[in-house]
Amino acid sequence: MIGVGLLGSGFIAESYADALLDVRNAELVACYSRNPARSDVFSNKWKVTAHATMDALCADPAVEIVIIALPNEIHLAAVEIAARHGKAIICTKPLARTEAEAQQILDIANAAGVWHGYAESSVFSPNVAKAYEMVKAGGIGELLTMRAREGHSGPHAPHFWDAETAGGGALLDMGCHTVESARHFFGKDNKVTEVMAWGSTMAHQDKTTGEDAAIALLKFEGGQLATIESSWIERGGMQLRHELVGSAGRIVTDSSVGPVWGFIENPVGYTVEKADAETGWVYPVPEETRAYGFSQQMRHFIDHFAAGTTPSETFEDGVVVNRIIDACYRSMKSRQWEKVA
Repeated sequence: MIGVGLLGSGFIAESYADALLDVRNAELVACYSRNPARSDVFSNKWKVTAHATMDALCADPAVEIVIIALPNEIHLAAVEIAARHGKAIICTKPLARTEAEAQQILDIANAAGVWHGYAESSVFSPNVAKAYEMVKAGGIGELLTMRAREGHSGPHAPHFWDAETAGGGALLDMGCHTVESARHFFGKDNKVTEVMAWGSTMAHQDKTTGEDAAIALLKFEGGQLATIESSWIERGGMQLRHELVGSAGRIVTDSSVGPVWGFIENPVGYTVEKADAETGWVYPVPEETRAYGFSQQMRHFIDHFAAGTTPSETFEDGVVVNRIIDACYRSMKSRQWEKVA
């Protein structure tokens, strides 16, 4: 069994802990939280050792892989500590707040010679994976355009609302998913050459100075176009959708509506992430951890780590995603197409 240590105790950490239950050759053995009370709750729930510091967790000989499920501004420090102890590292999205910071993270991992994975769940979700298979099999001919959108009413944790500390608003928080989806479908060797983006704080002026709604156009070297939409202003639960248009057809994926939905007058408890109401029309997503690709992602990472091979998503991908989003933020200010280095 491969021992895993988890840095963080919030929503995404819970999702990763649950996902690891689906990985036959890995075991969550340790955790760390900046909040000692939450650390106790998390360690008791998952029956793991709670460490008081990140350094202590990374020094734990039972830990072979460190998963970083912490706010954006702590990723760099966490990678530095894990790399110093020679641990393999999986870091949640976005890798960093800027391309420069992401490059620092990649350089640290490479200098230490540690294995690394970029935890971008969207490309591992079952419906997106199936759509990818169909596209690669030529089902819709040559892929020409992609429209991807992720929307909800705002982040779980308050630190996301602090745009200055977090590095950005909705585009960085959720656009990182759809930017990587576009790279996944159009091919990573098919580089994004320029972008045009718009963003505004439309509904949450009292919470954030960052954009709570954004749209970006990504032009690819091969002539394809991706439209990326990110929103913190949509009520009624998650919106996760891809529309792929080719020369011989189209494919649509939608993770927003699962196999269960209904109208209820009495609350039934948790139904879906970021549901804004407990009654009325509800659209529960059964097995969210699996439906959103967390389990498949962790299996992929652990299998590659065990084999000593490179996963499909690494810190290098995280750097490119941050590079593209940096260009989008420049475009928001300049109101022009911006080149991507």
